[in-house]
Amino acid sequence: MASRTNRKKRGGRQPLVRWLVWIGLAALVCTSVLLWMNRHRLFRTEAHVDSAIYPVRGIDVSSHNGNIDFTLLSADSIRFVIIKASEGVSLHDKKFRKNYRDAVKSGMKVGAYHFFRKGSDGEAQARNFLSVLKGTHLDMPLVIDVEDWGNDRGVSDEKAKENLLAMVSYLNERGLASMIYTNGDGYRKYYMDALNQLPLWLCSFKNPETLVSTGHVIQQYSHWGSVDGISGEVDLNVFMGSEEAWNEWINNNQQDL
Repeated sequence: MASRTNRKKRGGRQPLVRWLVWIGLAALVCTSVLLWMNRHRLFRTEAHVDSAIYPVRGIDVSSHNGNIDFTLLSADSIRFVIIKASEGVSLHDKKFRKNYRDAVKSGMKVGAYHFFRKGSDGEAQARNFLSVLKGTHLDMPLVIDVEDWGNDRGVSDEKAKENLLAMVSYLNERGLASMIYTNGDGYRKYYMDALNQLPLWLCSFKNPETLVSTGHVIQQYSHWGSVDGISGEVDLNVFMGSEEAWNEWINNNQQDL
């Protein structure tokens, strides 16, 4: 009797094991299909930019983009680059100086950005930003990158806004113009009411002509761009205006740090 009972128990496990194997195989197939679809950009959205209306293209980069050939970028009609300089109260992007020198040498217009940490003191973040930028010449306002993705958790919107305003005020008191980078959520939470006097660099995958009411100066319209001079994907940007408007904006926003 005991041996029969054991056989029955072993026999009862077999269907369960088979189901688990099938579930595992199905999960593996689904994962493979999703990865294939992502690789072929079937889940990715990006704006269509009419170069006749918006002729000035640019990119933004950081150390994550690896080694960059700015000569090739310039030859690929990339007119400007915004380079990560710093983050929070102490982090310095390790490739900022090299990227800055190479971009200037290539003849591109250059800006710099700081990744804003919502839970860190705004003045301390401004000092960190300026410490990296010392001795540079920039062609646009200093960019403060404000986004929730990858940022401090558990920080209230009110506290984040307090720190952000402190950072902007610190720069302004020193005669330095600043600019906000954010997406749709950040636009509503941080920019629209408290900071709308500053120029805006907006991340949106909608066509630029449908977003003119936001008044943004630059639009980041893709995270998955491909350009000569960079191995891998890169963020693509466009100036929201004509060639003449671009030249005027650049001429009005020169800054020596």
